[in-house]
Amino acid sequence: MCGIAGLTFFKRDMKIDPGILKNMTDVMEHRGPDDEGFYINQNVGLGFRRLSIIDLATGHQPLANEDETIWIIFNGEIYNFRELQDNLLKQGHVFRTKSDTETIVHLYEQYGTGCLQYLRGMFAFAIWDSKKNQLFCARDRFGIKPFYYYLDHEKLVFGSEIKAILKCDGIDKALSPEAIDSYFAFGYITSDLSIYKKIKKLQPAHYLLLSFKGKVSVGINNYWKIHFNPDFSKSEIQWEEEIQNCLTETVKMHMISDVPLGAFLSGGIDSGSVVSMMANNSSRSIKTFTIGFKDEKDSELKYARELATKYGCEHHEQIVEPDSIDLLPKLIYGYDEPFADPSIIPTYYVSKLARQFVTVALSGDGGDELFAGYNSYRRHMKIYKFPFNFNSPFYSKIIWGNIYKMMPYNMKGKSFAYYLSKGKKQSFAFLNAWSENERNKLLIQKRNTLNGAQASEHFKATILQNGSSKSDQISNMQYLDLSTYMVDDILTKVDRASMMNSLEVRVPLLDHKFAELSFRIPGNLKLNNLDQKYIFKKAMRSNLPQSFMKLPKKGFSAPISQWFKGGLQEYVGDTLLSDTAAYSEYLNKKYVRKVLQRSENSNTSFSNRIWSLLIFEEWLKQNKK
Repeated sequence: MCGIAGLTFFKRDMKIDPGILKNMTDVMEHRGPDDEGFYINQNVGLGFRRLSIIDLATGHQPLANEDETIWIIFNGEIYNFRELQDNLLKQGHVFRTKSDTETIVHLYEQYGTGCLQYLRGMFAFAIWDSKKNQLFCARDRFGIKPFYYYLDHEKLVFGSEIKAILKCDGIDKALSPEAIDSYFAFGYITSDLSIYKKIKKLQPAHYLLLSFKGKVSVGINNYWKIHFNPDFSKSEIQWEEEIQNCLTETVKMHMISDVPLGAFLSGGIDSGSVVSMMANNSSRSIKTFTIGFKDEKDSELKYARELATKYGCEHHEQIVEPDSIDLLPKLIYGYDEPFADPSIIPTYYVSKLARQFVTVALSGDGGDELFAGYNSYRRHMKIYKFPFNFNSPFYSKIIWGNIYKMMPYNMKGKSFAYYLSKGKKQSFAFLNAWSENERNKLLIQKRNTLNGAQASEHFKATILQNGSSKSDQISNMQYLDLSTYMVDDILTKVDRASMMNSLEVRVPLLDHKFAELSFRIPGNLKLNNLDQKYIFKKAMRSNLPQSFMKLPKKGFSAPISQWFKGGLQEYVGDTLLSDTAAYSEYLNKKYVRKVLQRSENSNTSFSNRIWSLLIFEEWLKQNKK
């Protein structure tokens, strides 16, 4: 796991300043504390920070082919690299290292951009090909590893983190109104947006090609798609066997490492399944790590202990306290842009705990998206089967929309009415914090800058229009989560929190072969009569304690609603009602005050809204100087 950065000028006579390239990599030292490296050729510069995982002796980057006409910087892990090496050796390629990085170089020599179809793993990389005079950049299928880029009339700048790009001269730092709208709608910034208008994310399963052949051109292409193709011919027992066999294979592949390895362990089925597979395929005790809270109803410690005991794991745990809010400025810096998922706190601490013992940790992320594990799936299916025909605009927008607006904030069923008002096509669009109506009141420039368009809702609608299964509502929901929430919230959260602690986190459930298997399983076997993860639980029932099978879905998050009602209430007021609050340029302060008053006088939780305001304010303090 590493940090990559690069700068390419479009004019040959514009030379790379080595000092700027080093500044870009230095600011990501946490991603790679073990080594650094650079490649500069006139107007092309590549920079690298290394966290040594595989081939500790000879894995230095940037790395070249035999005649040094092709250079690569690579962040991630390729789990089938040994198989690929064997095939490439048979085709005459010569290897100087035992690293997965060199495998990509030779695979690119053999297949060009088609090399991406052969890679099984998580990755973000850039290849400079001096023969073809082109820069080839790519990101893995699910976006496990990050890749940001900045493009203007004279240069392309890229990096694993936004802060690396900002170290380059001449970067336009204007904020994106669409990104701010997305942030307050979901708590994270989705699609290819970043908080900066000119800095974009390379989308998962896409590659960028910068060519200097004749006129300079930049193209972005998709190389893999999420495609649900349910197979109704197989029995439940057959699906159980396929899940067991495929997961066993992918977990074994993800355990390849030349450094100490462990796993995150909650009381959930996903991480529990991964740990059980690791234990079954290892002669050593698996090191496991769990974060909990003082209030037992917010904690899964006892379930994690139960599974750790079952498999004889070397188990470690830690309690997160309310004073963890002191960590906020550090997290704001680490995430580069506003990011309001409260679980960044326990994720940071579990990463910090794990790094004391291991360099690599496996996690169970991806299981909820692949097997319909979120409570939102159950909620939506209840709404979808609601007797009134809310597919009609009359019932959805006019009747249910007006009912929603008239209902008090603390009235039971208000959220149900909201989703009915959206109609069947968008009723499962997940809002983390602020509704459309609330954002209209909150964001000062919203209507002017977005020309009346709801950027986040429009993106959700686009996802639905391009979904691969129009009739299967469960698959549509999965498609939406896999394309938005998982990549822009879950995977972003884990990457930043773990890399802040120089820890590599691997996600075996998001091996694309295992994911493609799940895409073939019919939706009714994932959510069976509102029983979430039905077929996955059946496949794993012999691996997990019986208590795991009956546990309700819990989010891995800090209990911020309790914290805000307790000792942090004064902190919230001092921060958000200050006369010098930085957010005043972007948000309606009177409306913010009104929300805080409602929070004090209501039993309804406003914690997500308050948390998003705090994060935005802290981010502005750090970055708008």
